[in-house]
Amino acid sequence: MTTHDRRNILITGVGSGLGKAFAAEALSSGYLVVGTVRSEEARLAFEATHPSRARALLLDVTDFAAIGPAVAKVEREVAPIDVVVNNAGYGHEGVLEESPLEEIKRQFDVNVFGAVAMMKAVLPYMRERRRGHIVNVTSMAGYVGLAGIAYYAGSKFALEGISEVLAKEVHHLGIRVTAIAPGSFRTDWAGRSMVRSPRSIADYDLLFDPVRQARAEKSGKQSGDPARAARALLRVVEAEDPPVHLLLGTDALKLVRQKLESLQHEIDAWESITRSTEFA
Repeated sequence: MTTHDRRNILITGVGSGLGKAFAAEALSSGYLVVGTVRSEEARLAFEATHPSRARALLLDVTDFAAIGPAVAKVEREVAPIDVVVNNAGYGHEGVLEESPLEEIKRQFDVNVFGAVAMMKAVLPYMRERRRGHIVNVTSMAGYVGLAGIAYYAGSKFALEGISEVLAKEVHHLGIRVTAIAPGSFRTDWAGRSMVRSPRSIADYDLLFDPVRQARAEKSGKQSGDPARAARALLRVVEAEDPPVHLLLGTDALKLVRQKLESLQHEIDAWESITRSTEFA
């Protein structure tokens, strides 16, 4: 697919954060943008950003049964979807033992199952056209398990793995898949967009209370610029050979490199045990 063809993009969760920045940059670059929102107020606000090229789609990504018909309506009444950006998501913070199981279900419904439902909905159209690009917004927490966000990290690890497998399944069909893993960006992720489980077990106080306090204090002061992330996104979708995995932000780069070095050291240290499990 050439750069010229990539003019129609569907982005989930354009009401705030990175999704809002992605949509603004795509509109300014000449794309027709279909953005999912969850309220009539948000629909009107988004469509007002550009009278002819900003189209809002009322859709909750956890309403899995509605996603297929919504995508079909866009394909039929608006434009073929060249690029889909699965951006909708939120963060959950809490020590695993203190966090209710209901919260991990909700976390995966939004961050994983909604994204998978969207992928399954757009793939038949992209497959028929033999072109398309699926971008899944994950996180540096999809590489590095950070204390206090087990449910969130689990959802992003899952989306990284799903993206990597799908990329291999559809490459021969002309469809590209990229998992973009941002570090800390100046959005509401750690503010109003985050769900926090209440504290209840004193044994975790020394570990987790400073983490929660530091995250709250850093909210709104993160080094990552959403507008620059949006420009990076467009470079990816306009590339002839886009990456399957891309980190955004120097903090993500640092933490993931440290993780890879630690993993390599652990693999080497336990290599004899690893090799000991085969038939003699």
